[in-house]
Amino acid sequence: MNARQCVAVGPLGAPAWLGDAVARGGGRTAPHGEASALVWWEAYDAGALEAVLREHPNLAWVQLPFAGVEPFIHLVDESRIWTSAKGAYADEVAELALAMLLAGVRHVLAYSRAREWSPTAGRSLLGARVSILGGGGIARSLVRLLAPWRCEVTVVRRSEAPFEGAARVLPASRYREALAGADAVVLALPLTPETDAMIGRRELAMMQPHAWLVNVGRGRQIVTDDLVVALRDGTIGGAGLDVTEPEPLPAGHPLWALPNCLITPHTGTSDDMTPPLLAARIADNVGRWIRGEPLVGVVDRAAGY
Repeated sequence: MNARQCVAVGPLGAPAWLGDAVARGGGRTAPHGEASALVWWEAYDAGALEAVLREHPNLAWVQLPFAGVEPFIHLVDESRIWTSAKGAYADEVAELALAMLLAGVRHVLAYSRAREWSPTAGRSLLGARVSILGGGGIARSLVRLLAPWRCEVTVVRRSEAPFEGAARVLPASRYREALAGADAVVLALPLTPETDAMIGRRELAMMQPHAWLVNVGRGRQIVTDDLVVALRDGTIGGAGLDVTEPEPLPAGHPLWALPNCLITPHTGTSDDMTPPLLAARIADNVGRWIRGEPLVGVVDRAAGY
């Protein structure tokens, strides 16, 4: 048997379908000491993972469960290959972003909370100017989903190379230019030192009074207190937040009471959606690992994701 076929799954108590995914990729689950790779399920316990890796330096590849790798980035080094699930959930997260855009722009959120017949309101997403901050899988999927609405899309990303379906591409250093004039702004970014608190009072003031801000990236990318003020004062039209700071958002937080704020509990993928999507990524990468092929979702330590 190829030594690379031996793959450990952790931590203890990880769901059985992870092992099934390893087998589907052509591997077999093995104890940490016998394995060449580790599929890790716990999304936040960096200490437990660090202890496993310290005890088992034979583990040459680590597969993490989600796209966000902030809790583990300090562990990522050149001694082994690290992969995340970035891109595995892109279509589903983009679908949620589109749902939030439509609910906000078309005034569906406000109508859903009304208790009597109300005046008509809202704008059309057709032909709208949509700025997407982030140029990864979620952005690619969202641009495709927006195609029937014939939106004028601006994508902000590290590279200025053309982006299929986007009318304009801006480098990350010029992201503020994408805020002015946009009917909607979508954050679909990893959390890095550069994206932390990137949307605050100054940036919100640049947006149009009717514009909607949707965040399917990370909560810390928006300064929460500044957003509360902007939503209360009508600086922007509204916000759709699948991620918040703090998270979970505590009961009684001012965001819950704002009629122009739509909040979902970090559910770009639900508990029903995640297993088959992650299992497919694991099976694919295990097969690649065994064959010695490049893995999908390799973590870039310098970039932070």
